[in-house]
Amino acid sequence: MISVSVNVSKIDKSHFYEGKNGKILNLILWETPNDKFGNAYRVDQGVSKEARLKGIKGPILGNAKVFGQAAAAAKPDSEEAF
Repeated sequence: MISVSVNVSKIDKSHFYEGKNGKILNLILWETPNDKFGNAYRVDQGVSKEARLKGIKGPILGNAKVFGQAAAAAKPDSEEAF
């Protein structure tokens, strides 16, 4: 299980786009393996290709943590045989 926390006041609505079933917010998860708070990912708002080519980046919206079986599977086995 992955728990995502997003600060909705930081969402830039100008980067929403119209999808088949309504307005779409694109989120990007960047791995942050050395995060001092135990977060596995940083959550950024995605922007259009045109905006990226102009050097525009989406705001950082929050973080995500991995819990349960997914967290256990992601950790290397500390008792490996040599």
